[in-house]
This record gives sequence, C-alpha cells and structure tokens, in this order.
Amino acid sequence: MPTKHLVVQPLPTTEHKLSINQIAMLMDGLAKNKIDSISWQQYDYLPAVEFSIAYNEENIFLKYYVNEKTIRAANCTVNSSVWEDSCVEFFISFDNEKAYYNFEFNCAGTALVGYGESKTGRQLLPDQLVKQIATCVVINRDGLNDDIHWELTVAIPNSICCFNNAASLKGKTGRANFYKCGDLLPVPHFVSWNPISWPDPNFHLQEFFGILAFV
Repeated sequence: MPTKHLVVQPLPTTEHKLSINQIAMLMDGLAKNKIDSISWQQYDYLPAVEFSIAYNEENIFLKYYVNEKTIRAANCTVNSSVWEDSCVEFFISFDNEKAYYNFEFNCAGTALVGYGESKTGRQLLPDQLVKQIATCVVINRDGLNDDIHWELTVAIPNSICCFNNAASLKGKTGRANFYKCGDLLPVPHFVSWNPISWPDPNFHLQEFFGILAFV
C-alpha cells in the first residue's frame, strides 16, 4: 500500500499578526488535498472532503472543506466525544517517536486533543491548553444538491505539542494522517487521506500514516 507524502509550506503572511478569519482566507489560496480513501466497504458513504495545510514559526494551520448530506454537532465542550459528530481529524507524530497527537474537531469547532502510543491509554491534554487552538467555522447549504457545506480553519500553536520540542517546525518531518468521520450520523463513515489496511475502522494505526515534510 503506497504511503503518501506531503510537503508543508510556510503560510505566506505579513509582519502583522493575522486573525483566524484572515488565515482562513489565505488558506483558500493553497493546494487542496483529498480525504477520499474508504478502507471499510461496509461504510461506503464518501462525503466530499479536502484539506489544506501550512505552518509558520508558531502554528500549524489546517483548513477542511466538507460537503455531506447531514451534519451533527451535539458535543460542545472541550475534549468531549466529537468523533460522534460531523468530525475531521489530524493525527501526527514527530521525529519518529512512538507517541502521536490526535486533533479532532466537529463542525462547530469543538476540539479534542490527546497524546499516546496507541488507541488505548491516551492522555487528553488539559482543557486550558486545548482552548489555545483558534478556530473559524462557516456552514452553508449547497443549493445544487442540498448537501451541507462546511469549512473549518484551525491554528494549532506549537505549544500544544507539549510533549515535544516543537519550538520550530522548519525542517522537521512528521508522520500523519487526516480523517473524516461521523460515528452517530445517520450514515456513519470513516474516511482517510492515507489508506488503512485493517479489518475494522481504526484511525490509530501509525503504520498507515503518511509523511509530512515542513520545508
């Protein structure tokens, strides 16, 4: 199974500190990558999902573009069960470490962030730290096919990665995967950027992470 590679470029910014809304507009000008791998045929619904990614000295920036038939945002507190909702996710490990971070966001921008070496025994990061992630959400109905279109922009400060020396990402290599899911949606789905070869839905498998190079 091929491993995807992605070069992450610095976000083109001015000397002035940008708001998350300004970052969201800048992200629209970057290359988009599809999250379109269905690894479990019993869950064959494929929403249209793309993401763009960039970074600067202080943050990783992500923007997700999602079209799906229904949305759910029942979880509204930090570190709650956002994977049950209309959810996008970003898992990353640095410097070939066994442990990795999972960043999960529902379509309302509610975040869950954990750290650990596997799906079990993960350590959730403190709420006050997770709240440092800036988010911007836009939700519209697609007039052509009545789908719901939503966009989520996030700015993840390097300080969130508190178990690593992530003062600067330039020159670093990470292993990562990007996901779209919705466990309690009318049609549950589990879609990934890099394919996963496993009997049952499981995003917590580093052997199926792709490669990110921060240049």
